[in-house]
This record gives sequence, C-alpha cells and structure tokens, in this order.
Amino acid sequence: MEANIKPVVWGVLSTAKIGTSRVLPSMQPSPWVELRAIASRSLASAQAAASELGIPVAYGSYEDLIADPEIEAIYNPLPNHLHVPLTLAAARAGKHVLCEKPLAISADEAAQLREVADKVLIEEAFMVRHHPQWQTARELIRAGRIGPLTAVQAFFSYFNVDAANVRNQADIGGGALYDIGCYAILSGRYLFEAEPLRVVALVDRDPAFGTDRRTSALVDFGGGRHLTFTVSTQNCGYQRVQAIGSQGRIEIPIPFNPPPGGATRIALDPGGALDGSRIEWIDIAPADQYRLQGEAFSRRIRDQVADGYPLGDAEAQMRVIDALFRSERSGSWEALA
Repeated sequence: MEANIKPVVWGVLSTAKIGTSRVLPSMQPSPWVELRAIASRSLASAQAAASELGIPVAYGSYEDLIADPEIEAIYNPLPNHLHVPLTLAAARAGKHVLCEKPLAISADEAAQLREVADKVLIEEAFMVRHHPQWQTARELIRAGRIGPLTAVQAFFSYFNVDAANVRNQADIGGGALYDIGCYAILSGRYLFEAEPLRVVALVDRDPAFGTDRRTSALVDFGGGRHLTFTVSTQNCGYQRVQAIGSQGRIEIPIPFNPPPGGATRIALDPGGALDGSRIEWIDIAPADQYRLQGEAFSRRIRDQVADGYPLGDAEAQMRVIDALFRSERSGSWEALA
C-alpha cells in the first residue's frame, strides 16, 4: 500500500442499483476513496442506502449533496437524461465528476460540459477500460500476436420488459443502444485505437416502449477495419467480444460484467483448428474493475495528471451513437459529424 495516501472524499447522486449494488461496494475498500454522502430525491431512500452501505451522510436532494463543502468528487449514476444537467451543476460547484455511461443523450448535449472541462475532471464511467483483461487484449494486439486487427465483433444482451425500468423509457434515454450499445462501440474504439468514419444501423423498436430493443450495426474504421455488433434488451443474457486479425483472434468471454474481484481469462487463438484445440487460455489475475476505476479517478484528482479519458473521448462516443440513430432514420450509411 502506498504511504501517505489522502483519500478523495466522494458523494453519490442517487440510490440507483448500479451504484448501491456494484460500484460503491467495490470502491469503499480502496484507500483512495472516502465515501462520505449519498443523495436521493427521497430522504428516506437516501438514509436506507446510507445505512446499508455504512455511508455517514444522507441527503434528501441532489443540490444539498453538491453544496457539501467536504465533497471533492461525485459519482453520477442518475438516469441518462440527468447526466449532463447534474454533472454540470456539480462541476460548477467545483466537484470532479465520474458520470455513468452514456455521458449524454447526444454529442451536442455532451458539449455543454466544455464550459467546465478545464476546471474539474469529468469522465464517462467505462469501467471495462480499467480491467486487466481488456488491457491484456490490447497489449496482445499491439504486439502483433494476431496480425493486423481487421474486425471486432461484439454481442451484449439481457431480457427486461419492465415498463417502470428506466431502460425501457424512451423519453429519458432508454433503449439498448444507449444502455449497452455504448460498450460495443467502445470495444471497437478501444481495440482499434481509432475513431470510426461511418456507420449503418438496423433497429427494432418495442411497439409499446418506443425504445430500441434490438440494434445491430456495422461501423467502418477505415482501412478495411470493421466493428460489427448486436445489442438487445429483449434477448437472453449473453455477452462476448472477439478481436480478429489476419493471423489469429482474441476472445473475451465475459467482457463487460466479469465477477467483481474474481479471476478471468481470455482466449488467444492462432486459428487453423475449428474445434478450438489450438487456443491458448491466458489467465487474468483477480480484479475489480469498479474499484480500479474509482482509484484511477481519485489518483488523477490527487496527482493532477492529464492521463485518463477527457471530455473529448465521451463526445467521440456520442457522435457514433448520434450517427447510428441517423442511420436508423435514413436507412443508409451515415458519416460521423
């Protein structure tokens, strides 16, 4: 353990399940994190979450938490339509913000945060970038272990038809593309280490919810490099990412929700054996991507270093999503704006 660590004091906007069941329990053991307060529009809800997680302070409004002078950083897992308004409010108050994905509903909305981007750290919470299985996969690609990377394939799905769930409410940013398609897009951007040029999408919308319940896409990164993906809120739970080159492939079996604190493994396949008999399984040491994410953000606050993922990265993500929705409407390829 590093000596003389001064933990960053965190507050949390909302008692959303992603925070209370996954992110916060992972962050709490870190010496870089002091979780001081949690807020909800209902004080009773905030108090219940605070009691369950051992958080000292509960607030009955987001504004009260933002005004707390002891809070240095805020985790924002609110519904998608509240990401930018509350992140902007927190940043104006001098708080650094780790905001859940997608950072915004559009690239134009994300651009509103430029006003405060030079005053505080604002980052989109893609925890997978902090997991060593992803970092190992990219290192193998960089080292040429599968030849030039030409294709990335991603599938991510779950089944949820609860009308009350925010993921099924179109007017507040629900749907498959916003919720999990962003991970598929990130898969291509992260592994190709490039930005796409154009996209085409096929979207199936739920007739009652109006959300995209199944979206498939072809994303052109230029130079013969393609990302293809399907994401769905109404298919069986499944996820997989494959990176395919001229001399082999890498498979990440549980790319987005690996067991917190558990060991994982990825496949390095040199090809040539369709039964998979030539696959080399690479063991990845136990890791908790949410803890690693919280620590990395806290370290940047303390060290005031410029690495990490600035606002421009989140805007780049949103430009891809915007283009995919334009393609749904036009039925054609759409260039990134």
